[in-house]
Amino acid sequence: MHDPHRSLRTHLVKMMSASDAYVSMNKILAGWPPALRGVKPPGLPYSAWQLLEHLRIAQWDMLEFSRNPKHKSPDFPDGYWPRAETPPDEAAWDKSVAQVGEDLRQMCELVSDPAVDLFARIPHGDGQTILRESMVIAKHNAHHLGQLVLVRRLLGAWPD
Repeated sequence: MHDPHRSLRTHLVKMMSASDAYVSMNKILAGWPPALRGVKPPGLPYSAWQLLEHLRIAQWDMLEFSRNPKHKSPDFPDGYWPRAETPPDEAAWDKSVAQVGEDLRQMCELVSDPAVDLFARIPHGDGQTILRESMVIAKHNAHHLGQLVLVRRLLGAWPD
């Protein structure tokens, strides 16, 4: 099957998953000291846990919205941010990191599918397209991953 948008699909996947000018998600999240996951650096409103969970929830919401007409988004903004500053346990952090990776993989798979019309309006939306959702994921993730780098640096836990 000829895909006239193959190059665009490749660029979108790269925007969502490659580090290019950014530090990779794996480097940012790997080896985060458990004792610092719930610490808010002075002057910052969020802990690493809150940022990670927000990233996970928002990305999951965009993925599900893109492919599931029955999906109901969380209430905005409260449903997109965890109340707790600290993960309930080490397994919760690991599960969240894994889910971010898996949901991103699935969104990349959706965008890569030549049968998916990147420009078609999502029928249950109000003008969104898969193209738009993938670009929002790329921008949103880059924004919050940058915040996670800042938090980790301020906590003195950045791997050199």
